[in-house]
Amino acid sequence: MSFFGLPIWAIIVIAAVLLLAIWFISTMNKLTRANLTVEEAFSGMDIQLKKRYDLIPNIVNTVKGYAEHEKETLENVIAARNTAISAPAGTAEAAAAEKELSGAISRLMAIAENYPDLKANVQFLDLQRQLSTIETDIAQSRKYYSGAVKKYNELVQLFPSSIIAGICGRKTVSFYEVGSETERENVTVQF
Repeated sequence: MSFFGLPIWAIIVIAAVLLLAIWFISTMNKLTRANLTVEEAFSGMDIQLKKRYDLIPNIVNTVKGYAEHEKETLENVIAARNTAISAPAGTAEAAAAEKELSGAISRLMAIAENYPDLKANVQFLDLQRQLSTIETDIAQSRKYYSGAVKKYNELVQLFPSSIIAGICGRKTVSFYEVGSETERENVTVQF
């Protein structure tokens, strides 16, 4: 028996090859979509971090007017910000710089406790509210990034998509990790 002038075994082989090609393309598309989601999630986190970087000089300048003798702390905040900005994105160096910046911000906010006039300053209260909102947004973007990384890593590691990932050289992506137990705690901003 034959179809289109081909023996049945040839048609079965052609159908199997077509199904394999469709599966390969479909899996590659899933891996690519998942990778793009990881990149988009990282970009979203990066945007929130940039907002925080941009806000820090305003906070420092506001505090500076009230706490001139706290100059070393203010300089440490700016230095930590500059280090975080210049660190290569997605590296251990960047994570360490973010850790240092979070600690510096915490110390800066602790200074404000000693200055009742500063705690009542409308501009400072607005900056404090913005910082609190940005910190929440950073936490949410890190959560989204981790979810995207989980889905991508599942595709890279689980059978049968791991076959295609291996053929195409796709590797797992690292989750965003906090460097220390103290950084795992929320930044407390009280006035």
